[in-house]
Amino acid sequence: MLNSIAVATADKFLEAESRLLAKSLNLDFMLLNEPLKFVSKFDYLLLKTSDGIAIAKTGKGAPKPVYVDFTSGAVDHRRRFGGGKGQDIAKAVGLNKRSHLSVLDATAGLGRDAFVLACLGCSVSLCERVGFVRAMLQDGLYRASLHHEVADIVSNMALLNTDISEIDLNSRFNVVYLDPMYPHTEKSSAAAKKEMAFFRDLVGKDTDADLLLPYAMQLAEYRVVVKRPKNAPFLNGSEPTYQLEGKSGRFDVYVLKSLDSPSN
Repeated sequence: MLNSIAVATADKFLEAESRLLAKSLNLDFMLLNEPLKFVSKFDYLLLKTSDGIAIAKTGKGAPKPVYVDFTSGAVDHRRRFGGGKGQDIAKAVGLNKRSHLSVLDATAGLGRDAFVLACLGCSVSLCERVGFVRAMLQDGLYRASLHHEVADIVSNMALLNTDISEIDLNSRFNVVYLDPMYPHTEKSSAAAKKEMAFFRDLVGKDTDADLLLPYAMQLAEYRVVVKRPKNAPFLNGSEPTYQLEGKSGRFDVYVLKSLDSPSN
């Protein structure tokens, strides 16, 4: 059973906006007038604050709320020191063969992989079908657009208000990137970051993940890239053209046409 979530704010000046957000997401709203550790009605709150929109766990011992943040922390460190086009994700999408690729990240989540690709010169369209995650992502992109160091990067990231299954098949992308939620093992969950733990609790696994691959194949011009845990089965049972193995995961690459070929 998935955990419960509501929209909340402790700021009376943000109450009207927060109520509108709750209505748009079909979630309950609560005006927060007590510390998170005392909230028992909901397992999680989508918090609207002066700093942006965050996801917060309630109850005793809950970690700090999580924002989509492209300007500091691990995401910013990777932007500056992550290895550029030598990273596996860059090789997987084909940036070692061609620059300025158009990429559809069809399972955007917190937008971290999309941000890496945008940092490397890709034009990235993002799909995220889970409403509260999409709201966090939209908020994070907006805040980053006001930050001079990353504004140019996020200007190459476009959040689509649609699911991959609803994209017009006349729309084409050089590469389609998929990273569906996968059920974690006890071993991996011990090391999982709190952000992913939150989303596993709230969203669960993508039970229809296999259906993503056929859509991706129709929308991609050159290749489809699927990010998978190391021992996970192939998506939709389809063997990739080749794989790039990392320490804890892999990229399955489905080549449709050589990146050396001219674009249509």
